Amino acid sequence: MVSDASDLSDGGASHGDATEFTEQSAEAVLRDACSTVDLDPSGAELLRLGSNAVYRLSTAPVVVRIARDPESLESMRRAVGVARWLETEDFPATRVLSGVEQPSVIRGRVVTFWENAQDAEEYARLDELADLLRRLHWLEEPESLGLPYFDPFAKVWSGLRALDGVTAEDRTFLEERAEKLRKGYDALDFVLPFGLIHGDANIGNALRDRDGRAILIDLDGFALAHREWDLVLTSLYYDRFGWHTRAEYESFVHHYGFDLMNWPGYPVLADVRELMMTLWLGQQAATSTKSAREFAHRVEAIRTNGSRRDWKPF
Repeated sequence: MVSDASDLSDGGASHGDATEFTEQSAEAVLRDACSTVDLDPSGAELLRLGSNAVYRLSTAPVVVRIARDPESLESMRRAVGVARWLETEDFPATRVLSGVEQPSVIRGRVVTFWENAQDAEEYARLDELADLLRRLHWLEEPESLGLPYFDPFAKVWSGLRALDGVTAEDRTFLEERAEKLRKGYDALDFVLPFGLIHGDANIGNALRDRDGRAILIDLDGFALAHREWDLVLTSLYYDRFGWHTRAEYESFVHHYGFDLMNWPGYPVLADVRELMMTLWLGQQAATSTKSAREFAHRVEAIRTNGSRRDWKPF
């Protein structure tokens, strides 16, 4: 399972050389970034190209993350701070590379360096993700991290403004849907405590390290919010997309101790998350045929209340 990106940063912003985010432009940033810290990028493997370009170096146990959003410096500073704090808590998570001042800005892109936790990509199980989230949600973050409050509709409005290469009809439909969902969201009665969340909690962000231990990765979405937000992607992936089996989902619920789908507000929360995922693809419609096709397909499914079972992860 590949993590479906749900980050709504404006990947179309122009900042230095960061006008397009492609494999070629990311490779150029990788080469320059590695040269500044005396690392060799030769033979680096591209693991993901979504909200970030993620490379695993072949010459050192290091993972390099290059953010799509040129304006992500502050959020990546927080991610580095979160990683260092989680290490002091002995929490199983990805670790930043020590001895390197980061994040850095290379060719207008924000770059961070991380310890490589595994030699071959292996995801954790859903029950292990649930255990990680349950443990995470018990932690009390220090004020020094400066975590923001999670505002889903700030991301939605940003995503709508950043839509690129989509039809006026689709844009109008999504704007109207966003406004309808905002009203529904404002009326929700959350039942889980408010506090620290991962922000993009799904099986694609839970890996197994060399010792077989499940760890959390992609820490730049950490925020303060209702904990339901850290459960909705797993429920959505099972319920609407069919990306998890019933047994896998039930193991997640059993280990976390709460079934989000039994909460009356689940359909609204799922609709909001689904919209955020779709808007993220819409930002790439003008530059990626694959993204444009999937975006159009998702919009039609939302418009007609059609099946989501054939949605493809990105």
